[in-house]
Amino acid sequence: MTNTPLQSIPDLYLSEAAARHIHQVVSRENNPDLMIRLEVLGGGCSGFQYRFNFDEIFNSDEDVVVERDGARLVVDKTSLQLLIGSEIDYSENLMQAGFYVKNPQAVSSCGCGSSFAIKDNV
Repeated sequence: MTNTPLQSIPDLYLSEAAARHIHQVVSRENNPDLMIRLEVLGGGCSGFQYRFNFDEIFNSDEDVVVERDGARLVVDKTSLQLLIGSEIDYSENLMQAGFYVKNPQAVSSCGCGSSFAIKDNV
């Protein structure tokens, strides 16, 4: 059973283009419970990497949701710590199309934009 997430995170932003694309993807899949999940995983060429997936499961103890115009992006609380202040956007051009993260905590990233490093707080 899925819970309907109602929480919105003020320090993580979903752009209008990203919200519009989430709506398109969810409507194509014809599943009203479907959300886009953003995770930050260890690895990649810069230390951390972003991963976007479909998900129907929302766990209110572990997840938060960013909602804009009815579009839902789910993030686990551990990943959220590395995303505070970020904007999730969507862009299409002749070379590529996809979601991307404008993360003010990232001090470097790889050329593809899906891997990043953060400054140590030592």
